[in-house]
Amino acid sequence: MEKREIPIVVLSDLHLGTYGCRAKELSDYLKSIRPERLILNGDIIDIWQFRKRYFPKSHLKVLKQILAMASKGTKVYYLTGNHDEALRRFSDFRMGNIALLDKLVLELPEGKAWFFHGDIFDHSIQKAKWLAKLGGWGYDLLIRFNSLVNWTLEKMGKERYSFSKAIKSSVKRAVSYINSFENIASELAIEQGFNYVICGHIHQPQMRLIENQKGQCWYLNSGDWIENLSALEYDGKKWELYQYEKDLINATEEENLIEELNLKSLIAKVTEKQSELA
Repeated sequence: MEKREIPIVVLSDLHLGTYGCRAKELSDYLKSIRPERLILNGDIIDIWQFRKRYFPKSHLKVLKQILAMASKGTKVYYLTGNHDEALRRFSDFRMGNIALLDKLVLELPEGKAWFFHGDIFDHSIQKAKWLAKLGGWGYDLLIRFNSLVNWTLEKMGKERYSFSKAIKSSVKRAVSYINSFENIASELAIEQGFNYVICGHIHQPQMRLIENQKGQCWYLNSGDWIENLSALEYDGKKWELYQYEKDLINATEEENLIEELNLKSLIAKVTEKQSELA
């Protein structure tokens, strides 16, 4: 299968290093694309729940694929989130085609786009971080149990079921929180003169035009790679939400080579040619 050439791809909430991360599906998706810019919009490596005994090869392979993309010319922007906030002390670090940032602004033909994770709007994180971390661990346990249930359902030939989605859609408070998050981010973007605001954090893929008395902007959210398996893609004219499907993606010789390379050699390749990140 030929790789799709895409000007911009946005991924968020991969949560590498947790049991819920769907690294194999994510790897398949990365094999299918060749983006000019890859924006990793927070919670990529889950440092909050990081365990030395759990970082499988499939998760490491995703990191290798991202480094390989950078070595072949893709500009990679790693924007920090709350689960990888430990990296914020290194913000504005640049190495070859890779930049570590807290936020990013890009000028697109349709106007300015503002990228950031979105945890700044989460009061539970700002006021009681220990409670947010406890919620993160609880969510991971729920996902692990859900994975076992879905494995059983698939063996029985039935459709997968998401406990998390069911809870979010049935609990009014959760729905209200999501709507509030989207509106606050959009209102702030309108005040700052942005045409697009692109977030992650709430694991809810979305594309929505939001208007108020001061103007309008598009609120976009790339979702996650735990349940929704979604991404945002920009083709140079418009944004689209990508949803992973079980397509057969054949590995090329180039991708097989990634398996053989170690992280040290990939990092060396990334830093061979310094380029200016726009």
